[in-house]
Amino acid sequence: MVQDLKKIEEKITESSIWEKVREFLNQHIDFSKDISVSLFDLLILATVIFITTLLLRLALRLLTRNLPKQDKKKFSVVFGYFRWLIYIVIFLITLHSVGVNVTAVFAASAALLIGIGLALQTLFQDIIAGVFILVDQTVHVGDIIEIDGKVGRVEEIKLRSTRAVTIENKILVIPNHLYLENILHNWTQNGNITRENVAVGVAYGSDVQLVKTLMLQAASTHPNVLSEPEPTVVFVDFGESSLDFKVIFTVADSFRAHFPKSDIRFEIDKLFRENNITIPFPQRDLHIIQSENKSIQLKMKSSEKNKTI
Repeated sequence: MVQDLKKIEEKITESSIWEKVREFLNQHIDFSKDISVSLFDLLILATVIFITTLLLRLALRLLTRNLPKQDKKKFSVVFGYFRWLIYIVIFLITLHSVGVNVTAVFAASAALLIGIGLALQTLFQDIIAGVFILVDQTVHVGDIIEIDGKVGRVEEIKLRSTRAVTIENKILVIPNHLYLENILHNWTQNGNITRENVAVGVAYGSDVQLVKTLMLQAASTHPNVLSEPEPTVVFVDFGESSLDFKVIFTVADSFRAHFPKSDIRFEIDKLFRENNITIPFPQRDLHIIQSENKSIQLKMKSSEKNKTI
């Protein structure tokens, strides 16, 4: 009997302590007429924020595990902005779940976010595109890219824009959202060595084997053309007024490829002149016809004539 009495007393004591704890946690803090939060609600809110923090840290590690150290810092800055946005959303949802009337706050937040989104739509697109660039490693510093008809060597990748230097040594500032709207050509993703070509047409009746030999000579003798793989000539097509050829060669610096291509064109022109190879060009003949009523009619007839170079 004594032991049973002791157990009953212990239960009563425990229940009284628990009741005091419940009373303490159920104490409400009134922030306004419509918003009243208990200590227990605040404890739940703190727990949810703590778990959210752990999950966000885990997500950041997973997303940046394959990024270079410099890109990790940039991504962490971007992730920080989104982290605070997630905190706000979780905070409001948790308050609403514990019974706090935050309808007015939700409505005000939604209107505010819509207004900011419409006003800063392009900025958000640039930031999101910058995140994609950092994550999927589409573009690196030093790459030669072509986008929207513009070519440049990437010097710096920022959160909102990418800075590149053009062939004319001009600074090209590319908004990052253009990567989402246009096709990006990365000339150097597989290395700085690229295959280039120079096209030319010769007159019908020309010695095509001699043309091939001369074009190979013009390309292979240039100092900036690599010997491996060897230059090659492709007979492209039978054109309307010419036999179309293309010499394909490899250069080590694709950013300055227009210089060796220009030199090869000069050399082809020189070799063709020395060997009497004709490059055709279109001409127009003007025919004047006098009718019976003495009026003059003009007719244009297109014809292709060859010019001997």
